[in-house]
Amino acid sequence: MNRTLIFALFFVSTATAQAEPVWIGKFDAKAGGLPAGWKLEQLNAKVPPTAYKLRGWDGVAAVEATAIKSMTLLGRPLDVNLEETPVLCWRWRIDAPLASADLDTKAGDDYAARVYLTFTVPPDALGFATRTSLALARSIWGPQVPDAAINYIWDNKHPIGTLKPNAYSDRVQMLVVETGDARAGRWVSERRHVADDFRRAFAGVPGRLTGLAIASDTDNTGESAHAGFADFHFVADKEACAAP
Repeated sequence: MNRTLIFALFFVSTATAQAEPVWIGKFDAKAGGLPAGWKLEQLNAKVPPTAYKLRGWDGVAAVEATAIKSMTLLGRPLDVNLEETPVLCWRWRIDAPLASADLDTKAGDDYAARVYLTFTVPPDALGFATRTSLALARSIWGPQVPDAAINYIWDNKHPIGTLKPNAYSDRVQMLVVETGDARAGRWVSERRHVADDFRRAFAGVPGRLTGLAIASDTDNTGESAHAGFADFHFVADKEACAAP
């Protein structure tokens, strides 16, 4: 076997290995209840919880979220190497966007659907002021407050691609992936390069992905929302999202 053929076979095998998707949310509609490995995270005990359950929905095994003046995350820890598989793929749907939501204000900080990614950042990359504010936030809300987070949101009015700090903290960045009602009422597939989005959101600060959560969030606006989430997985940069 000549050297050229050996190298060709090596690169083909490497590409094949990289093409394997890392599934983190392939749900079983028949299981009922909550998906295995996922748990509810209620940040404020005074706020009613959003209801989540597994179900089949138009042929898709999904988590259904029903929010009525409520907010609870449904999340799971992650250990995903973003250098190998930096692209997050998923499907989601909403019945309708929230009428009075406004990501620029605390009173409007609600979303019919959002995907919440959390990251740890080395302490020396945070700076003293940021470390102090995080310590204060954790003293109030608990240790689940992340060093940094990105929220992929289905907004009501801002253009797709809009990136803004959360109204409560600039350690949480809100990135509009869908907007308005043009694609409401059906499953929509998404693909995001998480590593690139993190660099854009936090100006090149190093971070390690540690968790993913989903939510329908209506506690501030007092509205109701109905959403679905399905088929979460990571793939390599040049690889297509896996077929459902």
